[in-house]
Amino acid sequence: MIERIIDWSAKNKFFVFWRCIAIAWSLWCIKNITLDAIPDLTDTQVIIYTKWDRPPQVIEDQVTYPIVSALLGAPKVKDIRAFSDYGFSYVYIIFEDGTDVYWARSRVLEYMSKVNQSIPVDAKVELGPDATGVGWIYEYALVDESG
Repeated sequence: MIERIIDWSAKNKFFVFWRCIAIAWSLWCIKNITLDAIPDLTDTQVIIYTKWDRPPQVIEDQVTYPIVSALLGAPKVKDIRAFSDYGFSYVYIIFEDGTDVYWARSRVLEYMSKVNQSIPVDAKVELGPDATGVGWIYEYALVDESG
């Protein structure tokens, strides 16, 4: 069997040559390609959190609605989701795929500077943490203990 493989390889030098090139290229790709153990497939999103001790309808009218209205014209915004609860307002701005999270946060801050005058003074508006959906579900660390 080994003799037949050697004979076939000697007769098909071109095929063997390109197969060796393909194997070498594959090994190079395996060593040099960057992969994530858990790829982040979530959309880029920015959260605006507001704390104000009022009932939901008042918060909706005086805080949530002005924020949502101001951000509707922001570039690369795919969707805006908002809800108001007793004493809290959450606005989730979801951006198009491929949008840089820091660019998105700066656009939200830019648009929020325009709407801050219409929000009540004692309402505390904050930008949510810089996190992705993967970070909320699973956190891990790779530690090299060999030095």
